[in-house]
Amino acid sequence: MKRERLGSRLGFILLSAGCAIGIGNVWKFPYMVGQNGGGFFVLIYLFFLIILGVPVMTMEFSLGRASQKSPAKMYQELEPSGTKWHWHGIMAVIGNYILMMFYTTVCGWMIRYFVDTAKGDFVGLDSSGVGKYFETMLSQADMQVLYMAITVVLGFFVCSAGLQNGLEKITKIIMVALLIIMIVLAVNSIFMDGGREGLEFYLLPDADRIKKIGIANVIVAAMNQAFFTLSLGMGAMAIFGSYIDKKRTLMGEAVNVALLDTFVAVASGLIIFPSCFAYDVEVSSGPSLIFITLPNIFNNIPMGRLWGSLFFVFMSFAAFSTVLTVFEGIVACTMDLSGWSRKKTCVINCFVMFVLSLPCALGFNVLSGFEPFGSGSTVLDLEDFIVSNIILPIGSLCFILFCTTKKGWGWENFIAEANAGKGFRIKNFMRFYMSYVLPSVITVLFFVSIYNFFK
Repeated sequence: MKRERLGSRLGFILLSAGCAIGIGNVWKFPYMVGQNGGGFFVLIYLFFLIILGVPVMTMEFSLGRASQKSPAKMYQELEPSGTKWHWHGIMAVIGNYILMMFYTTVCGWMIRYFVDTAKGDFVGLDSSGVGKYFETMLSQADMQVLYMAITVVLGFFVCSAGLQNGLEKITKIIMVALLIIMIVLAVNSIFMDGGREGLEFYLLPDADRIKKIGIANVIVAAMNQAFFTLSLGMGAMAIFGSYIDKKRTLMGEAVNVALLDTFVAVASGLIIFPSCFAYDVEVSSGPSLIFITLPNIFNNIPMGRLWGSLFFVFMSFAAFSTVLTVFEGIVACTMDLSGWSRKKTCVINCFVMFVLSLPCALGFNVLSGFEPFGSGSTVLDLEDFIVSNIILPIGSLCFILFCTTKKGWGWENFIAEANAGKGFRIKNFMRFYMSYVLPSVITVLFFVSIYNFFK
């Protein structure tokens, strides 16, 4: 079967960015900044994004472009005879499914919040009322399943239309709309009365706050966020690499994707922090910032219903862009393994994904008695832990070792592929860093994240 191709370089960059840009950017990043001292955290985050994220993304792109396969078959094309690297390909496929088992439910929350905000359901509610609304939403098993199902069906419907006519075309629309809405919301927040203090907190480093939190804690948190924000380690970027030609070097493309991902993360802070300071809201309030705090703010600002609706359209687009791109990864892997047509693959995976997503959708109601990590934990926490703390770091480590060791694909093959075309090139002096420092840092990050989670 002939490999499909993307129609443009812009499509490739937006698709890759769409996979990286998700709830981690616009949900987790702002409250991580709030909990870790503001502007100094942002600077450290940007540093680690370049030295950790870009090299691993370049490796994923290279493996996909060289093999012209998905992770399900990628290693078989490139690994030395008799080696077992292809076992990671199986782990990567499983990781994509587990990620979507909870991400489809969270995307459904965003869509529902948009619908209910537009309908005016939050109008007149005080903070306790909004908090109760979120608890009620989670307890409604039928609605949780409905909005999850809408996400699953819509996602596979887009993928079934084809790579260029479905996924690429829709992702371009979503990403452009996301960026426009984000700029409009950021401008509105920045010019709120009292918003200046929020900008100062967000953008200006504060040595006193850093000292109070602990410099080591801030660095580890920034490193974690920078590494996990790009969704590396599951082979999604390798799939998009397999859809492009050799006109451009892959480190240059990885830099472009990282910059776009960073823009969205930083701009989300420009939306949230001025609003929080303008209405005297705690900026380190964790995930509830999105679902409880911000609806309260929108209730108290002029044209709040409009701004709230726009914000949750933006959140829905950010979440759905990830759903689409990971679904494409699942479709590509299934097609490589089965030889089925794209439409048949999408229909079967739509049913499978719906069934696999049910435990998370029901985890806050019917299955709320299942608490894998103790009181208050849910199915979502378990699935998120498996992906974020195990599959992503171990997967990234596999990619690095495969690209840099003689028992894998090897450094020479890797840089020959990565440097094909015009743009930023990997230099030989980077070999020591990529071969030894990078895997060591990610190994430490893996153990620290496991320790911090259970601590």
